[in-house]
Amino acid sequence: MTSATYPFTAVVGMADMRLGLLLNAVSPAIGGVLVRGEKGTAKSTMVRGIASLLPTIETVPGCRFSCDPAAPDPGCPDGPHEPGTGATRPSRLVELPVGASEDRLVGALDIERALADGVKSFEPGLLADAHRGILYVDEVNLLHDHLIDLLLDAAAMGSSYVEREGVSVRHAARFLLVGTMNPEEGELRPQLLDRFGLTVEVAASREPDERVEVVRRRLAYEEDPAGFAARWAEDEAELRARIAAARALLPSVVLGDGALRQIAAVCAAFEVDGMRADIVTARTATALAAWAGRTEVTTEDVRQAALLALPHRRRRNPFDAPGLDEDKLDEILDAYQPEAEGQAPDDGDGEGDGGDDDTDPDGPDGPGGGRSPDDGPPRDGDGQGSGPEQPAEQPPVPEQRADDPARPEAPEADPHQAPATGEGGEGQGVDARGAAPERPAVAAGEPFAARMLNVPGLGEGAAGRRSRARTAHGRTTGSRRPHGALGKLHLSATVRAAAPHQRARGRTGAGLLLRRDDLREAVREGREGNLVLFVVDASGSMAARQRMSAVKGAVLSLLLDAYQRRDKVGLVTFRGRGAELALPPTSSVDAAAARLEKLPTGGRTPLAAGLLSAREVLRVERLRDPSRRPLLVVVTDGRATGGSQPVAQATRAARLLAADGVASVVVDCESGMVRLGLAAQLAGELRGPAVTLEELRADSVTALVRGARAARDGVPARARQGERTTTEHGPQHRGARPGRRTDITERVA
Repeated sequence: MTSATYPFTAVVGMADMRLGLLLNAVSPAIGGVLVRGEKGTAKSTMVRGIASLLPTIETVPGCRFSCDPAAPDPGCPDGPHEPGTGATRPSRLVELPVGASEDRLVGALDIERALADGVKSFEPGLLADAHRGILYVDEVNLLHDHLIDLLLDAAAMGSSYVEREGVSVRHAARFLLVGTMNPEEGELRPQLLDRFGLTVEVAASREPDERVEVVRRRLAYEEDPAGFAARWAEDEAELRARIAAARALLPSVVLGDGALRQIAAVCAAFEVDGMRADIVTARTATALAAWAGRTEVTTEDVRQAALLALPHRRRRNPFDAPGLDEDKLDEILDAYQPEAEGQAPDDGDGEGDGGDDDTDPDGPDGPGGGRSPDDGPPRDGDGQGSGPEQPAEQPPVPEQRADDPARPEAPEADPHQAPATGEGGEGQGVDARGAAPERPAVAAGEPFAARMLNVPGLGEGAAGRRSRARTAHGRTTGSRRPHGALGKLHLSATVRAAAPHQRARGRTGAGLLLRRDDLREAVREGREGNLVLFVVDASGSMAARQRMSAVKGAVLSLLLDAYQRRDKVGLVTFRGRGAELALPPTSSVDAAAARLEKLPTGGRTPLAAGLLSAREVLRVERLRDPSRRPLLVVVTDGRATGGSQPVAQATRAARLLAADGVASVVVDCESGMVRLGLAAQLAGELRGPAVTLEELRADSVTALVRGARAARDGVPARARQGERTTTEHGPQHRGARPGRRTDITERVA
């Protein structure tokens, strides 16, 4: 076969990805595959290559929804169709661009025909085109939320429902969902992650010989695409025939009770959510047996299926690395080894009855193509599989908490005095050059559900889930004349604008006579994602181990909230002699969490340097993405030391940020009985609210509001169970924040 598409069999290595795609080609019921990996690893090339290997399909002639002539959809908008013979065509690969519109995905009313001819006609979208084929989403983690919601609905029901602009349409939409992503650019929502049957990790080879072969083949392809494809035509034909044979064998594969118990035991032991994992693992194990030419599922099939189907379903939050403990997996499989159930017991070497024991050097990989697709995921160190999880090392925790109210916090040591000792002065000693020694990083505390922080006003940024904004998608709040190119047409407003002029324009037929001035576009309000820039105090005044652990836990909780609300995040830290941009603004909260976990503490508190560094980061980001509004989250106890007039410098820096119109929130980390209220003063200069670590929890918002209402109704403060009284922290604590508590509840709720 001669084709301009890069041949699937010509791709070097990538055994896990190759296997995942081939298994979905054998059994589309698996539900697709998500490919995670660094850029430049042939992810898109392999996806486009597998489409040419899928068997052809028969469709009803003239049907825009690809109905099967043997069993046409009774509800097809182009129907009804009578069963019979159809036209044969290749399976489609439909690509969904990240910036696609909702209309392009699900379809919409044919506006041109509606206005010109007065006919209500539905124009199908990409979901209709992908029916019985492949729907491919490159950079799926960057897909807008409203498109993800539509994909979830279609993937769950196998059909697409369109209810809009007077159109009510349902059509079948069963497709193989394939997505590729770079985890550094952000993670997927758990709901969409679960819709992918399998997940594989890919990475570029570190072997020089293999990299040389990759470059050699790519250059040969670019020089003569048709000739290069012709040289691989025989391998492509063999692989296509093997896929067809495996598909034919699939209904005959027996999934015995022993294998089924192994699958259930593995899914239960790894605590995956729901039952979809069990079903997908069973389908994958069956497809593996068919791919190997066997009619019985073996233990090795179950093992490989678990490594492909379970890692992405074990994640409890976006900071959990996907993967399985393979030693634990082997223990579970050994404990539930099938016996006397007509299924050959597995001896651990992956061989079964009629198995593919010998690897053909000229098989699907082609000469020099690396591992065979049925070799299974590698166990160690080649970057293609999921290795055992490594338990996080937990540092020792002191017996007495640093934030115990019974112990007053020691003041920060003078840099000219001897190094301080004890928790209050931890990390504040200086060496001969006046520099403070660095304290080792402490582990973050347990994350919690954080309260809602948002930017006041109405923005126009990227779609997200944080602050109010005018967006292309959301609830319609009105209409307006378009400024420049027409966006989303507001049909009823356009008709109302044109209706009074039809007689004057000489209308005689059914069509509506329109002028440019009649057009109206919809004004919609939704939620936007913001740039959440964290400025974290890592100085000696924050160095008490238990205290810094709580601070990291709070920031980790805010990062989790930013992930769920589709924000970009950045991290600035300050300690010692200055500030550091620990993480430039990115969509990957995983990267921010990793930098936070390794953050050392100690030294002076250059608060002004941290604020000025944050201001510079925001200035640069404003030039790159002017529509994305920032939210500055300063995590500090408010102290400022080091240099001349550190407090005055910090005040000036805060006023500059306020003058720039940056929305800010100060997370007050001060603890102990004696509180100076410096963080609240900083919040006043930033013109933003101050919130304590305790108040940052989402469950504390209800208590605050309930307490305010009870106080208004005359209920004694101490009669409110589970709530803090207004005098719990003493007059110094409350006096430092005159009038701030109500403001926090109003602006942050």
